[in-house]
Amino acid sequence: MSIWEAFAVFTAGIGAGTINTIVGSGTLITFPVLLATGLPPVTANVSNTLGLVPGSLSGAFGYREELRGQGRRIRRLAATTLAGGLAGAVLLTTLPSDAFDAIVPVLIALALVLVVTQPLLAKKLRARTREAGGSTHPDGGPVLHAGMLLASAYGGYFGAAQGVLYVGLMGLFLDEDLQRVNAVKNVLAALVNGIAAVFFLFVADFDWTAVLLIAAGSTLGGQIGAKIGRRLPPTALRAVIVAVGTVAIVQLLLR
Repeated sequence: MSIWEAFAVFTAGIGAGTINTIVGSGTLITFPVLLATGLPPVTANVSNTLGLVPGSLSGAFGYREELRGQGRRIRRLAATTLAGGLAGAVLLTTLPSDAFDAIVPVLIALALVLVVTQPLLAKKLRARTREAGGSTHPDGGPVLHAGMLLASAYGGYFGAAQGVLYVGLMGLFLDEDLQRVNAVKNVLAALVNGIAAVFFLFVADFDWTAVLLIAAGSTLGGQIGAKIGRRLPPTALRAVIVAVGTVAIVQLLLR
């Protein structure tokens, strides 16, 4: 890897760490750059996953205020996301690299619809629950866990716009402020990247130079993203999520 390629990978890591913390989809920045340096697709994907783990942790730390009081919820959702992330990592080593190409844009589009309509849908869902004599489940209930399992499997497999899927699902089923939902998203994304990274260490090829450059860049980007993201009002944050998700769909359809 030349010095200019290394600089490009490091810079892409900063961008990915920033955008992952605010929304997700950072892989769409780093993955093409790694391919441009000559890495094979699966090696680039694995190296990218390993490198983004510190960035996810950095972003979660930046959102630590919004995480207060959500420990029990995170522990409940963590088991689901870890199982899904490991399943996705296993699929990456066994399925063809283009196996998810057709379904991924559809998943992201559905997640964007959830993000846009979440305030109205969540309000109606809570009203219907109260009319039935029940109360909103603090951890989202089995439907949310099923959705998070599938989203995490996708995250362990590739991960582009995984955060959009998480925010769309949790925003619908959790009675929480969008920033607090985003904070949980950062922790769960770190867990999925982490479990996939541990698996890849033993079974997949990766490039240590790329991993270290992305790790350094994404750690810095995680802090930048937290400073920006935490200042965005819910409407602006929702708009950013939709904009990034739309770009992700277009890029995935064109590549």
